[in-house]
Amino acid sequence: MLFNMTRREMLTRMGTGLGIVGLAGLLAETQEAAAGPLARKKPHFPAKAKHVIHLYMNGGPSQVDTFDPKPALKTHQGKRPPSIAGLATENKTGGLMPSPFQFPKRGKSGLEISELYQETGRFADHLCVIRSMYTDVPNHEPSMFMMNSGHVQAIRPSYGSWLLYGLGTENQNLPGYVVLCPGLPVNGAANWGNRFLPGVYQGCHLNLRTDFKPAQVIPHLQRGPLSAAAQRRQLDLLQRMNAEHQRQRGAESLLDARIASFEMAYRMQTAAPEAFDWRSEPEKVQALYHVSKSMNPFGMSCLLARRLVERGVRVVQIYYGAGQPWDTHSNNDGGHRQHAQVSDRPIAGLLADLEQRGLLQETLVMWGGEFGRTPASQGNNGRDHNHWGFSMWLAGGGIKGGLAYGATDEFGFKAVEKRVHPHDLHATMLYLMGIDHEKLTFRYSGRDHRLTDVQGTVLHDILA
Repeated sequence: MLFNMTRREMLTRMGTGLGIVGLAGLLAETQEAAAGPLARKKPHFPAKAKHVIHLYMNGGPSQVDTFDPKPALKTHQGKRPPSIAGLATENKTGGLMPSPFQFPKRGKSGLEISELYQETGRFADHLCVIRSMYTDVPNHEPSMFMMNSGHVQAIRPSYGSWLLYGLGTENQNLPGYVVLCPGLPVNGAANWGNRFLPGVYQGCHLNLRTDFKPAQVIPHLQRGPLSAAAQRRQLDLLQRMNAEHQRQRGAESLLDARIASFEMAYRMQTAAPEAFDWRSEPEKVQALYHVSKSMNPFGMSCLLARRLVERGVRVVQIYYGAGQPWDTHSNNDGGHRQHAQVSDRPIAGLLADLEQRGLLQETLVMWGGEFGRTPASQGNNGRDHNHWGFSMWLAGGGIKGGLAYGATDEFGFKAVEKRVHPHDLHATMLYLMGIDHEKLTFRYSGRDHRLTDVQGTVLHDILA
């Protein structure tokens, strides 16, 4: 008789019907999550990528020392040609200063990549290096806002919030937008803020230090002496009270987000410690990211990023250190050597791990800072901020690899060929995720807003 039963009938009859009660609760939770603000949404057209991992080199790495070789700097060392004399930067600079680093050709494509990124260079045929980035101002704060939200002031939602708003997330038990940084970068949490979008779309920051413990990844997340069933009853009562409070006051973004956060926190109690337990990875995987012995926070972040996108998280931002470590106004060569040594192996490990798991083709990986640095010297072997031209690279998620797109002038100062603004980068990112950047809008203060404002062009030439 049992062999002819459906699973639902069997749960109803066996154990005095308690099984179906548990199933009903589970289905109710699943249905509620599926209908919530973070529910997965249909894109405008078929997407090439499902996730974004942004390797944010805060402070602004030098393009002429990493991904944009300029041999003319050596020829004209110490000079200040007329072509750069009129390009104002934040501080006064001196003559041209060549890079001490070699740029061997890598991969079948022959893409020239600095010796600083020797391990990352093994994936040259996966990289599209945009050598013609430019932005609006040579200051950290507004340029970080521009790179994150498409505006130089803290008045617009971050691109991660826009992606959650437009697409939702694939895992209702984890935040859809996670930010990993030991401490805070310049601008702090404003970099991943939701602004006028509902609060549920804000990024979730995790302070990833070397003493990081998965069970304590988010403070006060784990329940105390209450059983799971008792906590569920307590939360249900609290949510009914919150719903009544909400009904009396009407739609309020902050209140909606707070109510949703209680439910997310309940679900995260089990999901988060498991997802953030990078030590559960085999030794050989840990070694890929250079974390098994070094306890490198950046390597830990890269490994966790792979674990998170593997579990359906939509956006993961990794900030390289707190503050602005790549801001090398002095000792540029030593600083770049140090930071590349820390970041090179983890980045290569991330690309290798994503590829072997079949995740690279559906994950857009981005590397870069808020601007670049001057090819002219500053102070003691330093380089000043340079918003006129700098480099970023993209990989995976529908990107054409082994490609150098656009160009700066012969000295690497100003983008002159196929210039790319952050609005264009954002439009391309949204396109790869299946979103028309002109149609992803939110009405606020009497008009429709979008990530790319009234600009942005999709870079079809870099798409596979």
